[in-house]
Amino acid sequence: MRNWIEWGRKLQAISQIGLHFSDNQYDRERYEQIGVIAAEILASHTNLSVTELLQLNAAEFGYATPKVDVRGVVFQNDKILLVREIADAGKWTLPGGFADINDTPTQAVVREVLEESGFETQVTKLLAVYDREQQKHTPPFPYSIYKLFFHCQITGGQPQINHEVSEIAFFGESELPAELSESRVKRLGFA
Repeated sequence: MRNWIEWGRKLQAISQIGLHFSDNQYDRERYEQIGVIAAEILASHTNLSVTELLQLNAAEFGYATPKVDVRGVVFQNDKILLVREIADAGKWTLPGGFADINDTPTQAVVREVLEESGFETQVTKLLAVYDREQQKHTPPFPYSIYKLFFHCQITGGQPQINHEVSEIAFFGESELPAELSESRVKRLGFA
């Protein structure tokens, strides 16, 4: 199945790049057809429909590049901060999310940790950069995502439940919850 997703993503990228650089109407029609084929492949292997994928792809332009997901690795008393996300069936994850346009990755992770946990933080270092697909996160996404993990220190704030999370807690290594969000983190090293 992973090969089909990779092929669908590659075809979508070829379509997007071709539409961006081509002025020839016949070539543009072919690149649009490639985009439809990519959407059909991805729809058969993800939880999105062809229509949804075509709408997502229509919003993309220019050279196709991976999206960036940032995660904050925050410790307190040798325990790691996790949040229970409402959007992911109440599963636990490191606080984080997609980087916004005009945010540096460090600005994005500081904002995400604050929004999802209530803790103010500062980034001390980049711990890891992973390709979501290579780490075999589930479910598969129709586009490529790089995951950046930052070590963050708490500088203020306090836990605050909000519309994104239903619980905020610190866990020791032997206390990690069973219901981790496999879409966002992996148990081994939270990769």
